[in-house]
Amino acid sequence: MGVRVDALCNGYKMHSEFPATLEAWLERIEACHPSEIELGLDRIRTVAERLSIDLGAGKRVLIAGTNGKGSTATMLESIARSAGLSTGLYTSPHFLRYNERIRLNGDEVSDAVLCAQFERIERARGDIALTYFEYGTLAALLCFAQAQADLLLLEVGLGGRLDAVNIVDCDLAIVTTVALDHTDWLGDDREQIGREKAGIMRAGKPALCGDAEPPQSLLEHARALHAPLLVRERDYRAVQRDSGWDWQGVDANGQPLSHTELPLPSLPLVNAATVLQALALLELNIPRQALVAGLQHARMTGRMQQIALAEGPCILDVAHNPEAAAYIARWLERAPVAGRTHLVVGMLSDKDIAQVIRQLQPQIEHWYPATLGGPRGTTAAALAERIEACGGAVVARYDSVRSALAAARAAMTPGDRILVAGSFLTVAAALESLEQER
Repeated sequence: MGVRVDALCNGYKMHSEFPATLEAWLERIEACHPSEIELGLDRIRTVAERLSIDLGAGKRVLIAGTNGKGSTATMLESIARSAGLSTGLYTSPHFLRYNERIRLNGDEVSDAVLCAQFERIERARGDIALTYFEYGTLAALLCFAQAQADLLLLEVGLGGRLDAVNIVDCDLAIVTTVALDHTDWLGDDREQIGREKAGIMRAGKPALCGDAEPPQSLLEHARALHAPLLVRERDYRAVQRDSGWDWQGVDANGQPLSHTELPLPSLPLVNAATVLQALALLELNIPRQALVAGLQHARMTGRMQQIALAEGPCILDVAHNPEAAAYIARWLERAPVAGRTHLVVGMLSDKDIAQVIRQLQPQIEHWYPATLGGPRGTTAAALAERIEACGGAVVARYDSVRSALAAARAAMTPGDRILVAGSFLTVAAALESLEQER
């Protein structure tokens, strides 16, 4: 197992000119760069070189995609840990604590570790202005360098080619899905977006695409790099059975490989299929017992997360774009309830709000639109107008997710359920409300 970063950082002395708490550090790094997002690798690569980051000999996986990145990374982590391997996971954004973004062997790193890493970065960057995400990425890499884990999993924040994590040379590149999102940054069609996401591939190194119909640009990029690319449904697949599922794929030498009678995961099965193919290509020698246990135990905050409330079941899923909303709608249809489904929803203005509403509308009886704050937030009134235009029944307009959730809970009768969706901010606010109640 890898060495814990907490142990390695014991005795690390913070200096008075730097913040003393993680909250203060986050305020500082948020103000360091004038833009929330500025794609490009030159800044972070220069600072990483100054820090002399050595990630060791462990396997490295980069994961890009419109949807499914987090669940793919989570299942990979869970299975690897069940097999006794040490792991490092970097993901974003977080819901309640910044520490959620960096995990070692399944545990979030501590405030003290993050503060120590931010100080190292601050000393190394000089006059280079790093973005909030670049700080976090470097902090994760410093933690991983100290831990020397067997398997490193890095989720791309935005796109791929110019995302900060792409400074890491990977052993395997995974693109989960390619759909329209972040079009201001990545392009306004699947071909442009696919080309950006394919930028995490490496010459001669294997790559996976969990999208059964990948854009031509992604296929062409893999060919140009001579990167062996496997595509779901063409080269590997999941076959669902009544009580479980079978997986069919290939090993690292291209020979047929299969697993039968696997337990259905709580996370999307299409991503589980990609996870098993990734493990086969990484040649990690995962025993079946660990495979089964890892699939059964994999859980993820804000992704098909189910909470038992006193009033009835509550499902939380970010579902902030049409593809994710369509998945949730299918899940709701396959898991009907005797009563009604109440949706607490809040969205950002730069998302495809109308399409998200259209995907969910057939499965929702009552809508509870909530205002999200900030420059990108949509008001409840504007959201309600869109919902009603699509034929949805709006109960009322709410000035916060907390008040919308309280109203939905008060309206529940036996057999009903609540869905909270539309944005990371929406789910985070609901989780915070429920946590404070507990």
